[in-house]
Amino acid sequence: MAKKSMIERELKRQHLVKVYASKRATLKGIARNQDLPMEERFKAQLKLAGLPRNSAASRLHNRCQLTGRPHAYYRKLKLSRIMLRDLASFGQIPGMVKSSW
Repeated sequence: MAKKSMIERELKRQHLVKVYASKRATLKGIARNQDLPMEERFKAQLKLAGLPRNSAASRLHNRCQLTGRPHAYYRKLKLSRIMLRDLASFGQIPGMVKSSW
């Protein structure tokens, strides 16, 4: 189980990304538009830099939904390998059986 503070920090980042997504997208569009004057693009870049750092989507890290483990994460199932194996062993995941030979 991951530390509660790390899980809460990740949830806070997810919330900030959702809140600032549209504003960040419009500022990025302005900053990348070559047709606009350089001053306007530079102002948009400064406003973009003024947004909270944790509102960038690249700062998000995938974590297991059950334990919060950041490593060995399966995107499709949103679980870590350990929880995937436990749930498969107990028959909680439809169609998945733990192999044995």
